[in-house]
Amino acid sequence: MKSFFEKIRTFFSSLGKVFKRKTKVQADVPATSEPPTAPRESRALRASPKADRFAVISWVVTIGIVAALLGSTLYYKSTLPPVVVTVPQPTSAAETSSGGTAQTGEPIVSAEGSVLPSIVRKLQLITNIPERPRYESILYRVSRGDAMLAIADEYKLKSESILYVNAQLEDNPHNLKPGMELTIPPVDGLYYEWKDGDTFETVAEKFDAVADEIINFPGNDIDLTDPKVDPGTLVMVPGGSRDLRAWEQDLVTAGRGANTGTGGANATNSCGGGPVASGFGWPAGSHNISGNGYGPGHLGIDIEAAEGDAVFAAGSGIVTMAQGGWNYGYGNVVQIDHGNGYVTVYAHLSVINVSQCTPVGQGTVIGAAGNTGNSFGAHLHFEVRVGGSNINPYDIVQ
Repeated sequence: MKSFFEKIRTFFSSLGKVFKRKTKVQADVPATSEPPTAPRESRALRASPKADRFAVISWVVTIGIVAALLGSTLYYKSTLPPVVVTVPQPTSAAETSSGGTAQTGEPIVSAEGSVLPSIVRKLQLITNIPERPRYESILYRVSRGDAMLAIADEYKLKSESILYVNAQLEDNPHNLKPGMELTIPPVDGLYYEWKDGDTFETVAEKFDAVADEIINFPGNDIDLTDPKVDPGTLVMVPGGSRDLRAWEQDLVTAGRGANTGTGGANATNSCGGGPVASGFGWPAGSHNISGNGYGPGHLGIDIEAAEGDAVFAAGSGIVTMAQGGWNYGYGNVVQIDHGNGYVTVYAHLSVINVSQCTPVGQGTVIGAAGNTGNSFGAHLHFEVRVGGSNINPYDIVQ
């Protein structure tokens, strides 16, 4: 633009030189006849410079052209139709935080008036990073308030897999203590130290696993062209399992009397007849699991309960055990024989409100939840047994 203005100015300057009045050539006058004049210096001082009229005119014309161009541009812009673009808004914060929903949007009207389809996209405020598989074990330090079930859920494992690889727990999830360091395996299964003479087939059969899964597990770093393991090598057995010690069986099932069919061979004939349960309900006010669920390493459920919360008889029956103390880690414990083949166990109580051979009805307060015995925080440990063997309480309580 600057060069354009310079060209216009040059053009008008040259035009002015063409039309400029030519100076007349005067004839030579003898010095004696020359009229007297003022000194050259003072004459120059009295002379006033004449303005360059053509330069002024060129600048005025240039400014006029620029103003005309700008005015025409603004006028053209003002006559164009507006472009309408509608951006779809998320319906709620919950939708955007959970991944969003497909947004269809409104059509876009172009400058020519035609309708163009808008871009359909899925709103997503958080980048999803795919979870990479883990092939090595990691260490986890137990904090106060942790429970085996919660730790297993955090790493998408079964509770028994953590028991398999942590000998310090002695197959008992209640041995979990703050500050303890746990080995968290990469997948469900167990570690096995390879011995001389072992084969993939014999190891897989021993732990109820699949030989090919042992060979193909990347964490074992086995050469697939020549699969072999040196003795002394710690090998992950994916999906492997072993028998866990049944600590619950240390507390003998106490039946109400002979020929009740409740306690089986291990039953103690402590009391006579009494009420028979026709159904079972929850033994606590909460229905939430706070620590461990039912499984091979934990033959009961840990129900959420604060210290001192009431504990209720799950069904009618006779109290066959009301005993304080350690009791193999159960702490203060109550057993009720329901007369229909079922016995229920209530452990870690802070208070026992009943005594042996006391008849109770469903919902009777038999004690208060606590933290006695081998317990990691207040809760109610609840078991259901048939013929002296544990079954999942979820199968009978309502």
